[in-house]
Amino acid sequence: MTALTDLIPAPRAVEGPMRCEVLFAPETVLWAAPGTGTTERWLRSTVGAALGLPFPSGPEDRPGSVRLYLDDALEPEAYRLSVGADRGVEIRGGSAAGVFWGAQTLRQLLGPDAFRRAPVRPGTTLGIPHQIIEDAPRFRWRGLMLDVARHFMPKEGVLRYLDLMAAHKLNVFHFHLTDDQGWRIEIRRYPKLTEVGSWRARTKFGHRASPLWEEKPHGGYYTQDDIREIVAYAAERHITVVPEIDVPGHSQAAIAAYPELGNTDVIDTTALSVWDTWGINPNVLAPTDNTLRFYEGVFEEVLELFPSEFVHVGGDECPKDQWKQSPAAQARIRELGLADEDELQSWFVGHFDKWLSARGRRLIGWDEILEGGLADGAAVSSWRGYAGGVAAARAGHDVVMCPEQQVYLDHRQSAGADEPVPIGYVRTLADVYRFEPVPPQLSGEQTRHVLGTQANVWTEVMEDQGRVDYQVFPRLAAFAEVAWSALPAPAERDFEDFERRMAVHYRRLDALGVAYRPPAGPRPWQRRPGVLGRPIDGPPPNK
Repeated sequence: MTALTDLIPAPRAVEGPMRCEVLFAPETVLWAAPGTGTTERWLRSTVGAALGLPFPSGPEDRPGSVRLYLDDALEPEAYRLSVGADRGVEIRGGSAAGVFWGAQTLRQLLGPDAFRRAPVRPGTTLGIPHQIIEDAPRFRWRGLMLDVARHFMPKEGVLRYLDLMAAHKLNVFHFHLTDDQGWRIEIRRYPKLTEVGSWRARTKFGHRASPLWEEKPHGGYYTQDDIREIVAYAAERHITVVPEIDVPGHSQAAIAAYPELGNTDVIDTTALSVWDTWGINPNVLAPTDNTLRFYEGVFEEVLELFPSEFVHVGGDECPKDQWKQSPAAQARIRELGLADEDELQSWFVGHFDKWLSARGRRLIGWDEILEGGLADGAAVSSWRGYAGGVAAARAGHDVVMCPEQQVYLDHRQSAGADEPVPIGYVRTLADVYRFEPVPPQLSGEQTRHVLGTQANVWTEVMEDQGRVDYQVFPRLAAFAEVAWSALPAPAERDFEDFERRMAVHYRRLDALGVAYRPPAGPRPWQRRPGVLGRPIDGPPPNK
């Protein structure tokens, strides 16, 4: 049994707990109102399997039962969890998602054993003290971006991360599917994207300045059925999957597969292969009608697979050198009456904004898409700090705050010499807990454009699932509380209380098999001695 105050993320309001308990036993019945089926299935397959509780269906009025309701008096993702001897356990949600988040809280109340896959103490009777928890999220976009292009994560690993997101009440999975180092989604119209573009011959080990290479092919991709499975699995957990197809930069894998997509009047694109190192790549898409038609074909298949409102088109780190040298690109600038290459990129992104809008979807891109002007309906992922998000919100665009200096989880967690492949600024658990997504310079009206926040995980130096776990956890737990809970201003947040609750949460992560960074520092097998990183000293800029 878990004390109420050990919950992560912290709930809004609590009444109790009292000494009396509701007991959970094999005869405890589960009653689900229409519309709560996702939580009913999840409770049986997850919590039931972990604790050996079959949760048979039974009458709504059975004493000690677990009951699920929709309640339109609550906000859509809000829930009310009541535990009482006369009524058992009752979860009311403003929507099916609200009921599900209430069930996640119930799982935490049942203790770390509820996070395993099979009973470790069969026959044990569990009790939850009488209490009432009322809760709702601060933001509607509580995201995690996972880069599977630099290092591929097999499907089972992606499904596992969706479960880890759900356990922390995160609800948007930003799926970074394409980059210079790999194309990870099957497009049936263009089979070479995966036949050629999903594998590279070798991989830089460490930062791009490292002399070390892993001399073996690396790659993989998701079939369209894999994608359907991932999207359906996420939907059962009330998580939206937002796909990212990066254009017009970060595109060497696509150009390696189809050389005509590149600036053929500047370089020999037939000589390009899938990139095997890191950094900003000069090989970008040609701004031609052929390229537009090609990617329209890609996005047509993407839209069939992903029902999300938003589609991410990247738009970041697109060097303009090839366009400056390309007669075809310069002719396109003159033809369109554009001022420069920045406006050419804006035209390129704007084309897909209109294309997606015509199909009932919304474009979102990294904050570089602001350069040269941004189409009215587009939203912005503010990654280079707060400035892009502030400019976008002031201009009336929706924003997801994910500043590199604050919530890039590939950045190192300590200044210690044993930190594996140290990248970027030091971002401790306390630093992430004190991250504030809404910049103070936005007015009340402008803050409504902040859809929410997102932590980003770039995997250049994360060669396997264990390395991803190490970089993501425990910091994702702190981020989840920032995204969900109504916390005070950063300087007033009670990090000591969060650490106390984390002492219990580590046991949940242990039960889930998460290879997190321990508070005392990396375990010997989590270190990468001698592998060059790119640490940046001093505090990160807060702008």
